[in-house]
Amino acid sequence: MKLERKVQLISYPDSLGGNLAELNRLLDTKLSGLFPGGIHILPPFPSSGDRGFAPLTYLEIEPQFGNWEDIRSIAEKQPLILDLMVNHISAQSEYFQDFLSKGNQSQFADLFITLDKLWPDEQPFEEDINKIFLRRELPYSEYETSAGSLKVWTTFGKTNPSEQIDLDIHSAQTRDLFSTYLKSFHKNKVRIVRLDAVGYVIKKMGTSCFFVEPEIYEFLDWINQEANALGITLLPEIHADPAIQYKLAERGYWIYDFILPYTLLNAYINRTSKALKSYLQTRPHNQFTMLDCHDGIPIKPDLNGLYEYAEAAKLVETCIERGGNLSLIVSPEHQDPNGFDVHQIRGTLYSLMDCNDDAYLGARALQLFTPGIPQIYYVGLLAGENDVLAVQKTGEGRELNRHNYTLAEINQAIEKPVVQKLFRLIHLRNTHPAFDGEFSVNPSDDSSISLEWKQDNNFARLEIDFDSTGYKLVYNKPDISSTIDFS
Repeated sequence: MKLERKVQLISYPDSLGGNLAELNRLLDTKLSGLFPGGIHILPPFPSSGDRGFAPLTYLEIEPQFGNWEDIRSIAEKQPLILDLMVNHISAQSEYFQDFLSKGNQSQFADLFITLDKLWPDEQPFEEDINKIFLRRELPYSEYETSAGSLKVWTTFGKTNPSEQIDLDIHSAQTRDLFSTYLKSFHKNKVRIVRLDAVGYVIKKMGTSCFFVEPEIYEFLDWINQEANALGITLLPEIHADPAIQYKLAERGYWIYDFILPYTLLNAYINRTSKALKSYLQTRPHNQFTMLDCHDGIPIKPDLNGLYEYAEAAKLVETCIERGGNLSLIVSPEHQDPNGFDVHQIRGTLYSLMDCNDDAYLGARALQLFTPGIPQIYYVGLLAGENDVLAVQKTGEGRELNRHNYTLAEINQAIEKPVVQKLFRLIHLRNTHPAFDGEFSVNPSDDSSISLEWKQDNNFARLEIDFDSTGYKLVYNKPDISSTIDFS
């Protein structure tokens, strides 16, 4: 399926007005025309944790959010994106609950990765554990079943035992389950499926158990074939070394531009455009661009080999001063030799840019000028600031950037000048014919950048001065030049 390179929205099902019906109404009214590229609704399924990323099933919508009719109503007006967590499922799912009840006699036992599939007598080798790219202290949890205590692979999860149980993608039963879920998505008009945490699906001892080649390609090729037969486009979500992302792009997959957010922040905070210009001139164009999301701004491993330590340290320190917090790398082997261990920086983009309207709008303009499909996170759309109270209440650092907006808060936010100007930028990106043409990075000094799109007699040019944080847009409208400074 050919994707339109127009702007998309990312939102939780309950973050803009409280439910899917209100989200749909907003898309028809206050947000009308902003997102012809699509809507990415973060997991709306019944879930036992991780704000939807521990799904019980993909065949139902959580009733407090709405129902499949709400999903179809949204999907009929623009492409709809939903997640498929191919790495794991909830411990409260009927499959794992049956496994707990019956142990290895369960009809679903083969869905899961008991440690005897990997090590004799379920005894992990320390040298194997040390090589794994860990997301928690150990990659497995221990559960009591009718057959006694069993250890099961659990890549993610803050609890012990974890609420997120890894699936065995080598099992025919698991693949049948994925096929069933994809068919349900197709029936309900879902056009794009994000494969969340797909980089972790291969467990192979003696490796990092992350993006294990060539096995990962066999799985991706299989599920891509299943999806394509249903007219669904897949978007693999992989936080990895840049070389890995580019391998996927070369194989024809759309990928996430996890490099852009840090590189852009670095330009503003360290007042240098050198790395940003170099990156924009060489990056693949089949990417979904993002500056903010429900997790954080990636550094390791997404920018391994691309950042200077001194610049990264200053950037991280500045973001913390502006109210951000950090997600860190657990595995010592995957930290830098100097101890630098920042996985992601968490906070709203508006807060991390010091609530500076000009800098924020310049950053968004740069995202919209970058080739690919731009995704705007709902908090960023409304220029939201860090939700410190939510972090204090939940103890979850990512809640800084996960505020749930009431309708009154949405109406108030939309009236802010910075948000009105962002809406105009988005409309420009969606409608100006120059963005269907050729992209170029024009010559500029090391503290500024000039980006341009041209198609026939149409053009749009963006200039940013990182010393002053000012920016300027120039474009034809329709036959004469206009300079827009959004002041």
